[in-house]
Amino acid sequence: MIKEIAFIIVSVVFVNNFVLAKFLGLCPFLGVSQKTSSAMGMGVAVTFVMTLSSAITWIVYNYILLPGDANIIATIFPSVRETGLIEVLKTISYILVIATLVQLVEMLLRKMVPALYESLGIYLPLITTNCAVLGVALLNTTDSPKHLGFLEATIQGFGAGIGFTVAMLLMSGIRERLALVNIPQPLRGIPIAFICTGLMALAFLGFSGMVQ
Repeated sequence: MIKEIAFIIVSVVFVNNFVLAKFLGLCPFLGVSQKTSSAMGMGVAVTFVMTLSSAITWIVYNYILLPGDANIIATIFPSVRETGLIEVLKTISYILVIATLVQLVEMLLRKMVPALYESLGIYLPLITTNCAVLGVALLNTTDSPKHLGFLEATIQGFGAGIGFTVAMLLMSGIRERLALVNIPQPLRGIPIAFICTGLMALAFLGFSGMVQ
C-alpha cells in the first residue's frame, strides 16, 4: 500500500504534473507566479481545494452518480439504479463541490491572512474555474484507467496539489530573477513566462518513464 501511494505521488508531482505535463491551470500559474510568497499561498490554497474536492467528488461519484446498488438516490428512485446520473450531473456536481471549497478558502484567507488574500486578488476565486482542479476530480473517477479507492483518490488529489505548488515555486523563482535582467521589450511579461514554462516542461519530460 505504501509503495502504491509513493507511486501515485511521484506520478502526479513529477511525471504527470498537471501544469508542466498536461498544461492545465495555466491562468493562476502565470498570473500569481511573479513573487514566491504569492505563489506559495496560491499553491497551498489549490492543494487544499484539490485534496478535499478529490475526497468529496469520489464519494459523490461512487454513491450518487455511479449506477448500482450502492447508489443512494436509487433507494428512493429505483429507475436510477441502472442508468445512473454520471453524464447528467457529473460536471455540475464536481464544479459545485469545488466552488464551495474555494468559497471556504476565500473566507479563511480574508479572515486570517488578509495580506495574502489581497495579493492573490481575482485569481483566488478563479480556482473555481481552474481546469486542473476539475481535471483531478475527473481523473480520480470517470477518467481513471482503473478504479481508485477513497484513500488513493485523496492522495492523488493531494499529490497533484503538491505538483502544482512545486511548479508555481519554480516559476516564481525564475521570474524573480528575470525581473533583474534586461529582457528585450517584445519578450517581457507573459511571452518570456511562456518560454520558461516550455523549458520547464522539457525538463520535467526527463521524469517520464519513472512510473508506468
